[in-house]
Amino acid sequence: MHSWTDTLRFAFQPVVNLRTGAVAALEILARPETGDILAEARRDPELDGRLAVLALRAATRKETLLPLHVNVFAATLADLGGLTPLHDAVRAVGRLPWEVTLDIVPPYTHVPQRALLEAVASLREQGFRISADGIGDGDVPLRLLTDLSPDLVKLDSSLLSRPAAVRAMRTLCEQLGALVAVEGVETELQCAAALAAGAQLAQGELFAPPARIPAADVYVPPRSPGALAMPRPGPSVREFVRPAAVLPVAASAGQVRALLTGSPEVSGVLLVDQAGVPVRSVHRSRFLLSMSGRYGHALYADRPAFKLSDAPRTVGVDATAWEVLDVVAIGGRDRTSDDVAVVDHRGRCVGVVRLADLVRALAENRVEEAAGLNPLTRLPGSDAITSEVDRRIGDGRAFALSWLDIDHFKQVNDGAGFAAGDELIRSVGRALEQAAARDARVGHIGGDDFLLLAEEEVLDPLVAGVLDAPWSAGGRPVTLSLATVVCLPGSVSDHRQAAAHLAPLKKAAKALRGTSWVLARAGLPGHEIRRGSGAAPAQAGYATVEPLG
Repeated sequence: MHSWTDTLRFAFQPVVNLRTGAVAALEILARPETGDILAEARRDPELDGRLAVLALRAATRKETLLPLHVNVFAATLADLGGLTPLHDAVRAVGRLPWEVTLDIVPPYTHVPQRALLEAVASLREQGFRISADGIGDGDVPLRLLTDLSPDLVKLDSSLLSRPAAVRAMRTLCEQLGALVAVEGVETELQCAAALAAGAQLAQGELFAPPARIPAADVYVPPRSPGALAMPRPGPSVREFVRPAAVLPVAASAGQVRALLTGSPEVSGVLLVDQAGVPVRSVHRSRFLLSMSGRYGHALYADRPAFKLSDAPRTVGVDATAWEVLDVVAIGGRDRTSDDVAVVDHRGRCVGVVRLADLVRALAENRVEEAAGLNPLTRLPGSDAITSEVDRRIGDGRAFALSWLDIDHFKQVNDGAGFAAGDELIRSVGRALEQAAARDARVGHIGGDDFLLLAEEEVLDPLVAGVLDAPWSAGGRPVTLSLATVVCLPGSVSDHRQAAAHLAPLKKAAKALRGTSWVLARAGLPGHEIRRGSGAAPAQAGYATVEPLG
């Protein structure tokens, strides 16, 4: 008599790191030849638990070293209180629990939330990682999502048509310490949208379809400058994590050699204790050089690999790319090519980062930033500011957007000359940059026009640092005009609406005498005059204007 397992097969689909282009993990998908075993598993927690165990064993038979994603219904976890058989199976096949991520699959309706959270806590205690699957197309309550505090959130690709929602989820995930993945990516346009919205991982037919044999290569579209999200200060190390090749700390040199020679893509091996904490690090080239020397194999093959290893270099999972570079810089020059182990709050390895990935990404950021700089002031152009405005709108954050220019600048050029005019623009740009420091972003959008993006509470000291300066060109005093619109969450839908609110404020500021500043709030009538007074007189040629104060 045939069992349902006789017609059950499994397929593997890569989870791709969008930053490095490397395969970060493999999701294991049940593919029955007959019947609908998944529909039955949804109704039968015991069957769903057995499927998870079979999926793990199927991956082991393919001898993959990559981390694994195993699907399990939310109701299964709540009903069984965890997956003890899966934990036993992981140990039996020689893997470690933290190499397995459980993708919790909807539906969540009618699932006892307390029981689900207790089961997830138990799984975490065993070492498993947790992913919330089907977000955007499922029914997970937002409060439950935050209570689950997953290591990974998988978004349905349908959300890519709503980039503000993806950016908002990215912000939430940053607070939860989770990564963002997009499922079902089928086109290069969707891939670019996922990158622009801040997703770190993705999977779908574009990269590689599900297959019985894990894909050796995946297709990742070449990145264009416009496809990348706004560079952030100190990109997170999470964006560069690659799977780690690990062996028990007691592994022999022969075992390490077999792993390295059978996996040419592996640059090093971490020796970990039973809890998954890195204890020693084996560098590929140095290790194989020792083993290939005269008598090397005879001397070391049966001895502990520990003898040919170094102390591991580690960083926390919340570290920035710059902190990784600091760790590399502190060590000896002979170890600059070593992988750096990334560890969680318990010290367990979650993967490795390679120096080459970090240097390449940071260099790309610098090139992209430089390409958008105004050649006169070396400040970013309008694209950098408007992209950040849209990001803040998507994140639901309040902000103040300001426009500043030099009054009667044509007369400045006519009266003092173009060289003096250019120097004045450069000086205003430097003053804005110095006053903004870390509290704001400054953009030079052309001519004598600047944009300033900041929080409302820092505006007064920031503005004072620029408007209080005694500006002049060719020995004659010059005044500035500043217009600000404060946008609270929900008051504008994108940067275009924010700019539309600025347009009448710009006219109002220019209509005042002397250095001026007007401020309004999007959605509310009227504006406040913070500097300047009366109507500006008609200008004939290059006029002297009122002093500040």
